Amino acid sequence: MTHWNDADLARVGAAEELDLESERADGTLRTPVTMWVVRAGDHVYVRSVKGTVGPWYRGTRSRRQGRINAGGVRQDVTFRPADHDEYAAVDAAYREKYGRYTSIVEHVLTDRARESTLRLEPR
Repeated sequence: MTHWNDADLARVGAAEELDLESERADGTLRTPVTMWVVRAGDHVYVRSVKGTVGPWYRGTRSRRQGRINAGGVRQDVTFRPADHDEYAAVDAAYREKYGRYTSIVEHVLTDRARESTLRLEPR
């Protein structure tokens, strides 16, 4: 596992949104999808509101890598499924960062969304 440098971790974690491009089986990048991103500890995470059946999430499964752009950081990443013991910290990060969107934030806090939690690791 590769770790974020402190500056990039801070910038990506503070970004309001992240653009994610997953790699297709042939190595080309899919069209960017804009989503929320949170930092919990020394990791950054994304989730699909639609869970593991969400189109962009399914796209991350073919090669398990892609590219992100957030907070001025453009980085090739590996998509790692988060462990269940990471979910509580990720939930708390979503509540803290996006809690002002009370009618929306609850959608990323469902069991369905939790199952799609991906840790983004630089490569």
